[in-house]
Amino acid sequence: MRTQFTLELVALSNDLTLMSRLAHDATERITEALAGADLTATYEVFALDEQLQQMFAACENRTMALLALQAPVARDLRHVVTAIQIAGELSRIGRRTETAGQYVYRAHPRAVAAAPVIAELVAMGTLAAECVARVGASVATGRFVADDGTTAESMDVLCKQLRTVLATTETDAGAAIDLALLGSQFQRCVDHTARIARLIRFLDTGIPPETGSLPD
Repeated sequence: MRTQFTLELVALSNDLTLMSRLAHDATERITEALAGADLTATYEVFALDEQLQQMFAACENRTMALLALQAPVARDLRHVVTAIQIAGELSRIGRRTETAGQYVYRAHPRAVAAAPVIAELVAMGTLAAECVARVGASVATGRFVADDGTTAESMDVLCKQLRTVLATTETDAGAAIDLALLGSQFQRCVDHTARIARLIRFLDTGIPPETGSLPD
C-alpha cells in the first residue's frame, strides 16, 4: 500500500513539473504572438491551455483518489493538498494566456495595438514568462527558492508604464480599457507564480502560505 502511495506521489509531482513547462511555454508563446501578431503562436497558446486544463482535471482526480483511499497524514497530506493547489494556479496561468490570445485572434491580421503599447505588453509578458520559469524549477525540485524581491515591483512599474503609454497614444477609451485588461493578464500570471512559490515554501518548510511576503 505504501509503495503504491509513493508511486502516486511521484506521478503527481511529474504531472506538476509538466504543467509548469506547459505554463511557461504558454506565456512565452503569447508574448511572441503579441509581438508579431502571430496567429500560429496564438493557436499554440490555445492548445497549451487545453492541455493544462486536461492535466489539472487529471491531477484533481489523482489527488481525490489519494485522499479517499490512502488517508495520508502529516507531510504526505501536506504534499497532496499542496499539489492540487499548485495545479490550480498553473491552470489559471493557462487561462490567463488563453484570454490574452483572444485579443490577438480578434485583431488579426492587425496588431492588437500601436507599437509603443505592444512594447510594454511584450515586456510584461517576458517578465511573466521568467517568473513561470523560475517557479517551475521550484516545482520540479520541491525546494523553495525566493526571488530577489523585485518581481512584483517590476511588474507594477510596467503596469504604470502601460497606462502612461495608453494615455499618450491615440487610443479610444474602450480600446484603452481592453488593452489595460490585456496587460493585467500578465500581472495576474505573476500573482499566480507568487502563490505557487508560497505553496512550495509550505511544502518545503511547513510555513503556511498565508503568512505574508516571501523572505529574500
